[in-house]
Amino acid sequence: MTPTVGLFAMNMNAAADPATAGRIAGLAERLGYDSLWVADHVVLPSPRTEESPLAPETPLLDPLVALAHLAARTEHVLLGTGVVVLPQRDPLLLAKQLASVDVLSSGRLLFGAGIGYLEPELRALGVDPAHRRDRAEEHLRAVQSLWYDERPAFHGKHVDFEGVDAHPRPFQERVPLVIGGHSPAAHRRAVAVGDAWFGYLLGLRATAEHLAALRAAAAEAGRDRPLHVSVAPARRLDADVVRAYGGLGVDRLVIVPPLDLTADQLADFVEQHAPARLAATVRP
Repeated sequence: MTPTVGLFAMNMNAAADPATAGRIAGLAERLGYDSLWVADHVVLPSPRTEESPLAPETPLLDPLVALAHLAARTEHVLLGTGVVVLPQRDPLLLAKQLASVDVLSSGRLLFGAGIGYLEPELRALGVDPAHRRDRAEEHLRAVQSLWYDERPAFHGKHVDFEGVDAHPRPFQERVPLVIGGHSPAAHRRAVAVGDAWFGYLLGLRATAEHLAALRAAAAEAGRDRPLHVSVAPARRLDADVVRAYGGLGVDRLVIVPPLDLTADQLADFVEQHAPARLAATVRP
């Protein structure tokens, strides 16, 4: 198996500039990248804490707004959230935003979702971290009811609505659901409700361990349909490394550029890691 190649961080740092984002998105599409991915942090701890992945002054656009911009600047590349933090977003508003992106892109949305882990962010947005899993599950079910049910309704501890509707529904009959997270619970969630699983910054050994855990979870749950696997690799890529990830069963590699690149450096990075170029490289 040869994985397809996607590009991460399309709403942050240099790509937080709209002109740069449009330039890089068009370049990636022309070079054969199959997908563009955006990150989700509404706020970041200030001053930065040990658990925070980014400094608080990091330029980071809202992922759904950024995807709408990328949709307008591209024609066929897929557009993924990598991943939306479900418990800290109102599910009805999120359903409307995601459906809008899918309509504006003519059905190119990949809905990546996770439960979050950054406690200062969760608490600032009114989420008790201890309840984030239950809240995330309810939010996901609420989003899907608003998308797919003839008469949307949901009654839970954290979400309660009926007698409302929202149109347009997503362009796709079923929006692919990508579950992010490295815990056993995330593996079970991906197997139970997901079309795909997303692993972030994983080397080959860690990837193999997660895939084994996913296969075990699938066997235990009796899942009989394939689970697509996307991984953001935690190592430099060449043809041999790409083949190694593919040999493990990875369907897509989502490349994470260095965070400190200028616009021109980011363009160079995208060209150097183009799918065709990776396929042609040989490790020394």
